[in-house]
Amino acid sequence: MQRIDVALVGAGRMGQVHGPNAARTPGLRLRYVVDPRPHAASAMAAATGAEAATLDQALSDPAVGAVLVCSSTDQHLANALQAVEAGKAVFCEKPIDLDLQKARAAQPRFEGARFVLGFNRRYDPHFLALRQRLDAGAVGRLESLHIVNHDPAAPSAHFIPTSGGLFKDFTIHDLDMARWMLGEEPVEVFATASCLVDPGIGRQGDVDTARTVLRTASGRLCVISNTRRSGYGYDQRIEAFGSTGMATAGNVSRDTVQVFDEHGTTAAPIAYAFPERYAESYRAQIAHFAEVAHGAARPRTHYADGIAALVLAEACQRSVREGRSIRLQEQS
Repeated sequence: MQRIDVALVGAGRMGQVHGPNAARTPGLRLRYVVDPRPHAASAMAAATGAEAATLDQALSDPAVGAVLVCSSTDQHLANALQAVEAGKAVFCEKPIDLDLQKARAAQPRFEGARFVLGFNRRYDPHFLALRQRLDAGAVGRLESLHIVNHDPAAPSAHFIPTSGGLFKDFTIHDLDMARWMLGEEPVEVFATASCLVDPGIGRQGDVDTARTVLRTASGRLCVISNTRRSGYGYDQRIEAFGSTGMATAGNVSRDTVQVFDEHGTTAAPIAYAFPERYAESYRAQIAHFAEVAHGAARPRTHYADGIAALVLAEACQRSVREGRSIRLQEQS
């Protein structure tokens, strides 16, 4: 497969995941790194054999056929639009934007684009296997889901004001997973939330602990459990309850060794943070993007998925604010 040159926009937390993966993915070559912090761009470029550039320089190079948008959240939509309108295939980290109306207004400009949105958990082999078992009827007709997404520790204080809040930054992954696993769109949302982990998060107008219930038109239910602090690792589990049984996808431990002695049983800890737990899914996601960029596959996670998850995230925020369930038709 001939390699397509790629520009990485953003060398921060997610750029440090996707940039090296792109550099190692067959069919892609990381050519440019774009970041407003020269030292960050230069460091990533040096580590991957690319070169630092401005976005305009990268997009004007006809050899560049693909762009990875990993910039700050408030720049996702603008960067993705600029790249799409330059005729490039685009991978964009979630969320597409924090403003639902702004994202909706831009949606027509992405029609027909080779665009992949970064809901990486759909590419996780464990969750993918669970979805395949559900589709095969392993537990009969799916009736309800329980999704657990617990961070090991709260983020730094400076992250909160630009994050979009717990629901748009964190729960949005689970909202996308719920849509994907349920196979039906939720029609009603109820969320309740508190600030139990870090009072500083509350002082900035956000919450750090939440429970969310989604209901579809047929009555299927999904309960989502979120916290910014588990104290024991990156807790990532899904339980699916059907008419004939239950299927689960559990946590991934660092090894499978267990020790049994007079004090009980000890085992390896689960993955501590998202780069470790989802390393395989991030690689698979960029491999899929390479296929999309080459025109060999249709995007599995597109712009419309970002809009749908953002609608649910805003419904969660409204539910917490108003203390009631929100029907999705109210969000239209």
